[in-house]
Parts: sequence; structure tokens; C-alpha cells
Amino acid sequence: MTDRESRFPAVALARRNISRQRLRAALAALGIVIGVFAVVTLGLLGNALSVAATEELGGLGDQVIVSPAQGSGTDTLDTRDLAAIQRAADGRGTVIPLKTTGGSVSAGGGQTVTQIYGTDTPRALFGNGSGAVPATHRQGAIVGADIATELGLREGSTITVEGNQYRVVAVLPEIASISPLQADSAVVLPEEEFVTPGFSQVVVRADSAADARAIADGVEQRLNARQERVSVFSLTSVLDQITEFFELLNGFLLAIASVSLVVAGVSIFNVMLMTVSERRGEIGVLRAVGIHRQEVLRVLLVEATLLGVVGGAIGALLGVLTVVVVALNTDLPLWAVLLPGNAVVPLGAFAFGIAIALVGGIYPAYRAAWEPPVEALRS
Repeated sequence: MTDRESRFPAVALARRNISRQRLRAALAALGIVIGVFAVVTLGLLGNALSVAATEELGGLGDQVIVSPAQGSGTDTLDTRDLAAIQRAADGRGTVIPLKTTGGSVSAGGGQTVTQIYGTDTPRALFGNGSGAVPATHRQGAIVGADIATELGLREGSTITVEGNQYRVVAVLPEIASISPLQADSAVVLPEEEFVTPGFSQVVVRADSAADARAIADGVEQRLNARQERVSVFSLTSVLDQITEFFELLNGFLLAIASVSLVVAGVSIFNVMLMTVSERRGEIGVLRAVGIHRQEVLRVLLVEATLLGVVGGAIGALLGVLTVVVVALNTDLPLWAVLLPGNAVVPLGAFAFGIAIALVGGIYPAYRAAWEPPVEALRS
């Protein structure tokens, strides 16, 4: 017996017992492998999809859209409304008043119908981090990426919008994220090109989702205290609902995967029970020569734990590798899989697998340890 085995005799004896019944032990460990693999795979995929979707929709979370309320008697927001919104957003975000209408756009023999926005600060709303969009807009037209492709436009081209000619001063960068403002298929003109007074809506780009909630509450308090004058739509509510959906989906997937681990626990229970039944005489001899029942209990529980450790480690490793391979061969971003916080899933599944194996071995071990030696030898 080596020094390590002498220090941990229960572990050494448990390993020897397992090695004598390799096929049965392998089948029991396979149940843990499958259960942990299912939990890790579904858990990591669910988390990665949730993170990727939140990142994709992240632009929604910082926007607050204020528009005239139905029944308010007006279709526009005036300068007093704009001032109240600016006070509510002070220090929390950027306020961009918008004028909107629909109209026809033509150039080079082609024509299309599109949304027309009017704003003097296009970069704050449509810049998408690009310096190609001017910070202020006083003349000319800015066209979306889809309009530019459809009509063959570039900077310096001439377009006709509702009978008026404009020079294209910039082409908006293609918007990768989802936004309620369809900038890719829109034309942006200066505010003064709109003859109607007031603004169709005011968009607030908040500094964070928490600021967006605070701004929405502030606008409600300032403008809707006495009567509902404006409609306030904070897109953080959409993001919250999406996050809640993915949390429910993750819980459902993990619950299904956990069933596999429970089945694995039943398998280990069965294997340990059969092992104890076959070794009743051996255990009786050990008890008869003075081995305490606690030592017998310890050895049998260590056997079950070893099955859980080996099966859990293999299952967790295979689960992580499988999700990484899926990410490399699909549109699922690899960074969403390799986030440090996702390490909780394989570690938790590994620990859960060990716990299930231990629970599965408790009753058979207890039954073997507390059986009277005379009855065990008689068998």
C-alpha cells in the first residue's frame, strides 16, 4: 500500500472495488455523464443565446420615445413639451426631437416610397458610432443604406424628395441592431424643410437602461400629472420581457436536463444495491473481524462519490466542448459561450452530479453497514 493509500484507505479500497466491477461501474458512471452533459449543454446554450440576444437588442434598452397621446387633441409636441422632456433627461441622456412623414424619393430614373425624418442632430440618433454622419444638419439630405443601394446613391448625388431636390451629404451606416426607427430605409432632412410646427415625437437616447427608466418616469410625472398629454414608451420594457422569456426558457431546459441526472441517480442506486447484495458475505467478514460499521459506510459512499466525480467531470467537459463546437459552426457568438459567468453552469452541473451519485449510494451503504454480521455471513 502506498503512502497515499495508507492515508486514505477508504478511497483506495473503493477504487479497488470499482475496478473489480468495471462494466457495471462504467454503466452507472455513464448515467451521470449523460445527465451532466445534458445540463451543461442546454444550460450553456440557453445562457449564450440570452446574452447574444440581449447584446443584439441592447440598443432598444436605452431609448425612450415620447409622442402625443391619443385623445390629447394634438398630433404634435410643442416647445414646452420638449423643454419638460429635456429637464427629465438632464444628465441622463440626449434628447432628439423628430419630425416625421412619408413621401416619395427618386433619383436616376428610380423611385421609392420611404419614411422621411427631420432633425438637426442626426449623429446622435442615426450615427451608430460613425463619424460619417454629421453632428448637425442644416442642408442637403442624408439617406439610409438601403435607399442608397436601391437608387444607386452616394455622397454628392442628387435626389428628389416630394418634388424638392437635395444633394446627398452622407449615407447612414447600416444599422446592425434592431431599432424602432427604420434608418436603413429612410431619408433625413433638416427640421426647417418641414412646414408643420411642432414635433411628431421626441426620442431620448439614455446613458443606460436604468437612466431610461428614470427618464420615462420623469416625463410621465411632468407631462401626464393632470391629464394624459403624451404617450411614453420605454423600450427597456421590451428588453425586460425578452430577458424574462430567456430566463424561463433556461429554467425549462435545465429542468428537462435535470431529469437525466435523477435517472442517473436511480441507476447508481440500483448498481450500489446490487453490489451490496453480492458482497454481503464479504462485508459480514469485515464486520466480524472488527471493522466498524462507519468504515464500511464510508467505503461504500466513497465508491458512489467516485462514480459521480468521474461521470460529472467527463460530462461537464464534453458539454463545454460540444457548445464551443456549435458556436464555431453557427451564428452563435463564441464570446457569449466563453463568458466567465457561464463557468457556473459546468461547475454547478458537476457538483449536482456528485450529489446525485452520493444520494443514490446512501441507502445501500447504510443498509450494508448496519446489517448484523451474523446475518451477512449466513447469506
